[in-house]
Amino acid sequence: MSGGATKAAASVAEWPSVEDHAALRLWLNLLGTSQAVKSVIRYRLHDEFDTSLARFDFLAQLHRSPEGLRMQEISARLMVTGGNVTGLTDSLEQEGLVRRLADPDDRRAFRVSLTAAGRKLFTAMAKAHEEWIIAIFGAVSKREMQQIQELLSKIKQHAQREDRR
Repeated sequence: MSGGATKAAASVAEWPSVEDHAALRLWLNLLGTSQAVKSVIRYRLHDEFDTSLARFDFLAQLHRSPEGLRMQEISARLMVTGGNVTGLTDSLEQEGLVRRLADPDDRRAFRVSLTAAGRKLFTAMAKAHEEWIIAIFGAVSKREMQQIQELLSKIKQHAQREDRR
């Protein structure tokens, strides 16, 4: 039996007790909550702005970088392929929301930035987006939000330490 198989067999023998499943239930609840919020945002972006969450996220990255971003920077920030970024850029450029400019540091590359129309549209979408998030999170008090924030930060820090092991 290989070392990995031995480890797996040992871990099955030490399966967590029913009481220990609280962490798994919390993880699934976090995922489900995230998906539910994302679903509301997707629907409202489509309904009110006839746009997608991917386009909103793309514009948000450009809004944070007024000097523009290289295509590969956008791809890395959005964690999507270069092909996805090219498709979004083409579409948004045709609509006059973004522009491609030659990169002064690399003649082979382009920087993508918002146009005035793109900045105006994104500002309206971002304002609405924040209002939707505030409404969704209205189910909990400010004190509870702070507690949740602290607990999630604690979990995130622990996960980052575990990732380095």
